[in-house]
Amino acid sequence: MSDFDAIDSLLAGVGPEAGLPSRRVRQELREQARLSKAQVARALGVSPSTVAGWESGRDPAGEIRTKYAYLLDGLAAKFADTAHVTASAAGQGTAPATGPVTPLAGASSAGASPLVPAGPATSPEELAELAEGGDGVEAEFLAAPGPEVAVPAGGPPVPSPGARVLAEGTSPEPAVSAVSAVSAGGDEVEVLAVPEPCVLCGYPAGARVAGFAQHLDPGDCHTEPTAAAPAAPVAVPAVTASAAEPAVAAPAAPSLQPVTAGPLTTAPPAQPATAPAQPKATPAGKPTARTSPTTRPSGRSQGPARRAFQEPAGPVDLIGQAVKAALAEHHGDVESATAALLKRAIPDAMRLLDETRKGARYDVIAHPWIPDILRKRTSRGADQVWEARPKWTRYELPPGRHQVTALDINGAYLSALKTHLPLGQLEHSAGLPHDRRRAGVHLITPPPWEHEQVLPNPIGQRDEPGPLWVTEPTLRLLLRLSGPKYALCAPPVIHESYTSGATENLLEKFRIALKEARDTAIAQGDEVTLEYVKAMYSKFVSTMGESNYNRELYSPDWMHIIRSQAFANLWLKALKAHDEGLMVVRAMGTDELHVIGDWHRVFPEGRAVTEVKVKDTYTAGTAEYTGTEGKGEE
Repeated sequence: MSDFDAIDSLLAGVGPEAGLPSRRVRQELREQARLSKAQVARALGVSPSTVAGWESGRDPAGEIRTKYAYLLDGLAAKFADTAHVTASAAGQGTAPATGPVTPLAGASSAGASPLVPAGPATSPEELAELAEGGDGVEAEFLAAPGPEVAVPAGGPPVPSPGARVLAEGTSPEPAVSAVSAVSAGGDEVEVLAVPEPCVLCGYPAGARVAGFAQHLDPGDCHTEPTAAAPAAPVAVPAVTASAAEPAVAAPAAPSLQPVTAGPLTTAPPAQPATAPAQPKATPAGKPTARTSPTTRPSGRSQGPARRAFQEPAGPVDLIGQAVKAALAEHHGDVESATAALLKRAIPDAMRLLDETRKGARYDVIAHPWIPDILRKRTSRGADQVWEARPKWTRYELPPGRHQVTALDINGAYLSALKTHLPLGQLEHSAGLPHDRRRAGVHLITPPPWEHEQVLPNPIGQRDEPGPLWVTEPTLRLLLRLSGPKYALCAPPVIHESYTSGATENLLEKFRIALKEARDTAIAQGDEVTLEYVKAMYSKFVSTMGESNYNRELYSPDWMHIIRSQAFANLWLKALKAHDEGLMVVRAMGTDELHVIGDWHRVFPEGRAVTEVKVKDTYTAGTAEYTGTEGKGEE
């Protein structure tokens, strides 16, 4: 193949990327088709968290983008076909016209012309963006089900609220949005094509605020049953068009006009009901936060918003099913089945995470915005966060021969999944005291440590003095040791932080599912499942940062925090051994603790995560310890 042939081959493989609708439309199409994220993910060969990312803050690329666009186009075509059939049936008199009737702003009922069916709405943001282009913008009118609007007699054609505005020279695309969204009172109000029960009174409501169907006017809510339910108000943004130019102009503040089933009358704009507080604005140029909190109306206990079509919460026996399938595929060969399970441990862990997050209050965003300190400075280098990994050996032992026991801490990374993880986007602060309700990374000047002869330094063995970035578990450990209960050091000095609201329970269901599978495997002597579970949680932690092995989750701050929590847990076990009269000889890695003395009265022996097991024993002073250092279950 000549050089030009190779170039032609490359050019042949390069083409325009498949077009995708807006992120909100993607979610509406999926929910309108009653498809869960897991169903879409299985069809495309990705995880549900990846699908959630496409619907909230990022776009797919390459072949997977083409497949995703093909799916969305197919859904849009199905809904467009349904709309065409409905419109045809209404025109032939076989079915009543869909949707109520409302006049345009400024049009009287007497001079109204025949009704024009309004299709699904283009968002005001899209209308405003396209209208700014001035010349070369034209409106496409597409028949679709939805609210109907009146056109003034003899006037120019007026696009419906659902008209798709296209740049000149482009082909029309069907409007696919099931609802229209406008802004009222600073909160997002979604106008429903089909009324839904109000969360406050149960009567049909034509709008959804912060994800909950409700009446915009509190007076429309009914606390007592009546003979007939009131007509559901349907709000549509008012649009105008001039005779000279058919372009659609989006007003700065679209009005909301309630629709009644009676004669055509112009009603005053409805006032929105009191809605939950508007979330804090995201800094310019930064993606949305990694989690989407579910807002609940005041005084009401409702389920998570926009989860009408999700499957029931709680993970199925994914681990057991995977093990059985691997053994069956390899005809009972334990070694081959174990090797196959270890290779797929990362995607299987992500799938288990998605299953355990169903029904949760927060959706994990796969690729959140992170500050520069959490980015690698070189491709093979590290970022600026210090994890405080222990690597300590006692300087000297008392005279004589001593029997040393090397203890292995079971499931160190598994236990560390219960730690304070930031929920939202990390926000910068300087000079503020530590807030226990938040978590992240902190630039501190660590205090001097004067107990190096008997206990390791809580920040690990660091060669360079001065400030350094540490994680939440390290800071909390230092603050705890500086408190009146221990008084082992001075408080650290906090210079600046990147933090967000936090919780210890974000990965709790994920941790419990792995722990229960591990406990069952130990009780049944199932080494295949045990090795599989170990690989799942250890690789999950080690690859959630910048890793080529796991591109479904990118949270280097979580990775550092979980690792640091494992190191802090090991340090606290060393402190417990010291306080109980044992002599601490060595602390290494995540799970290795060497002690002298009767350790059975301090630590229970076994294989559970609350127990320890003996890795090795040796005599200090007479034989050099040659056991495996820094390696254990992780």
